[in-house]
Amino acid sequence: MPEITWALFRQQVAACAMCPLHEGIRNKVPGQGDLNSPLMFIGEGPGQVEDEEGLAFVGPAGQLLTRMLAAISLPRDRVYICNIVKCRPPNNRVPTEEEAAACKLHLRMQTALIRPKVIVLLGSTAAKNTLGPEIRITRDRGRWFERKGVWMMPTYHPSALLRDPAKKREAWEDMQRLRDKLMELGLYNDIYGGSPE
Repeated sequence: MPEITWALFRQQVAACAMCPLHEGIRNKVPGQGDLNSPLMFIGEGPGQVEDEEGLAFVGPAGQLLTRMLAAISLPRDRVYICNIVKCRPPNNRVPTEEEAAACKLHLRMQTALIRPKVIVLLGSTAAKNTLGPEIRITRDRGRWFERKGVWMMPTYHPSALLRDPAKKREAWEDMQRLRDKLMELGLYNDIYGGSPE
């Protein structure tokens, strides 16, 4: 098996035709950010703006995510952000189990290359595909799960917060839990510089 590299990852995503999603898109959206970050965010899939630009989380939900990170003094360019699927599902629908399964190789490669210490799972699709189908976002959000030395926390997807602003309070609590976990693991000051406000 060839050594996993970013060049191989990009090549695999560019050539991928493992499911029908690739047929109706403008751009694949592999993900972007700090390749050496200990913190990774995984969302559901690209939306319209992401499909147009080829970048993850740059539409309204992405702008909200940037503000959420800023609220705990984390610069967005110091984290890595990607999605379960790399192609936009039609009409922004939820990816099917088959589509998510087809894209799993790409996500595994990304995770192996980033080697994050902490992963935030944005929304039900990311949580179920990473932690298991029994996960319920309303019940399990804000809880930490440890898998092979990596700490993972599900929380609401920013698009859910745009649809239902009442959830923002709980999302803010989750971001504080994230900040506290980064500090507990000794990653906050070392990686981001300074201390939280």
